[in-house]
Amino acid sequence: MLVIAHRGASHDLPENTLPAFERAIALGADFVELDVHNDLSVTHDAPKRDVSYPTLAEVLDLCHGRIGVMVELKRPRGDTVRRALDLMHDDDVLVCFQRKAIEEARTMRPAVRTVQHVGYGVSIRRAAGGWAVGFQNERLTRRGLDTARRYGLETTVYTVNDEARIAELDRLGVSGVFTDRPDRALAALGRRPAG
Repeated sequence: MLVIAHRGASHDLPENTLPAFERAIALGADFVELDVHNDLSVTHDAPKRDVSYPTLAEVLDLCHGRIGVMVELKRPRGDTVRRALDLMHDDDVLVCFQRKAIEEARTMRPAVRTVQHVGYGVSIRRAAGGWAVGFQNERLTRRGLDTARRYGLETTVYTVNDEARIAELDRLGVSGVFTDRPDRALAALGRRPAG
């Protein structure tokens, strides 16, 4: 199962910061996930004018060749999908709740893998043709996992920090888990954290 450091190693360091991503790399996570807004700043909440956030380009430069990257677009508008894709490498993954953004990305860059978060008005069937679906941990069901697999989709679950639950998801065959605690996730999977 893939260990996806949610906003970096966000339990240890401030989320969506270069140090949090560096920590995830040092621990040996498989991916970092980061939140990207329409100005391509990396922050979960709407960007504030007086705060300095890393840009998508800065994070990609830091991570490329060192760890996988999952770029979650937050309420993309206008040409945000295109501008993000222009910076992303083919092995990066685009994540979004909005179905339209996923469809745009798949049309513009079919080689880039996509994760469509499901529930909240988006069905698993609508995600067919992408790489994976994302389930909220509390809403995950075996039926949902089985349905995703029937459509040929990998399965991810967000956001899980409990080691016992991570081990359970691994036994269920979940493909990847988003976690604030990549150290705990690695330990739950019998993979010793690197740092």
